[in-house]
Amino acid sequence: MSLIASLGAIEIGLIFGLVALGVWISFRIINFPDLTVDGSFPLGAAVAATLIVAGWNPFAASAVACVAGAASGWVTAWLNVRLKIMQLLASILVMIALYSINLRIMGKPNVALITEPTVFSLVPFGDMAEYWSKPLLLLIIVIVAKLVVDWFFNSEAGLAMRATGGNARMARAQGISTDRHTLLGLALSNALVALAGALFAQTQGAADISMGVGTIVIGLAAVIIGETLMPSRSLVVTTLACVLGAVLYRFFIALALNTEFMGLQAQDLNLVTAVLVALALMVPTYKRKLGRLVPGKSASGHAKGAR
Repeated sequence: MSLIASLGAIEIGLIFGLVALGVWISFRIINFPDLTVDGSFPLGAAVAATLIVAGWNPFAASAVACVAGAASGWVTAWLNVRLKIMQLLASILVMIALYSINLRIMGKPNVALITEPTVFSLVPFGDMAEYWSKPLLLLIIVIVAKLVVDWFFNSEAGLAMRATGGNARMARAQGISTDRHTLLGLALSNALVALAGALFAQTQGAADISMGVGTIVIGLAAVIIGETLMPSRSLVVTTLACVLGAVLYRFFIALALNTEFMGLQAQDLNLVTAVLVALALMVPTYKRKLGRLVPGKSASGHAKGAR
């Protein structure tokens, strides 16, 4: 695989690192199976692209895209906590509604950004080639987002949100408003996903109504791969694993599609994704089985249980 193809895979992987952080918040922190991301990802792209074409500064347009994504996540949580619609159904309803909303925002199935300014064209990197400068800027954005997420979940509000997902009944007994933290958690999750959508549209030169298809699968794949390769209870390590999982996922996809002897083509993307996710899900199971077969590990486990 060429250097440019490798850097392109890293570039897209970093963008989906933001998606992975968002999916991690909804699935792991607040224990909410949220499919809204399939709609909030193109929502962020649609809002950012439409505003940029209208003459807005790309940074301001991306910020508004984050707010729009947060609003979509808040609506999903509101349907669940206020109207008592089950979690999965609430997210599906919002995801379906966002398809029409995105079309309304763009006014057509896609909006081109090829001749428009983007966050990547406004940040000077001297004479550095674009295929180097884009991944570098995305790396800075992702690091900042990760640090903000780490800081938030170590704050009082973040700890309350973690308690909400860990044991909602116990959290309510401690005086924590689980409904409010569910609303906040899904808003934060989808704000990150919408930011990823806004950046993705600016790297690809267009926002398209169908660009969100399969986003939830990619996000879950990144989280699973990251947790499999870097199992840890440390918050800092876990968020890092999500980002690395997204980068590795996109790199493996690019490697598979660019390896001639495998004979894979672009239309095989979903097949490769399914295989990678299945392999990532199998690893923890076989690691546990291997642990039972190793006498030393088994004995130490019995000794701990006896104590």
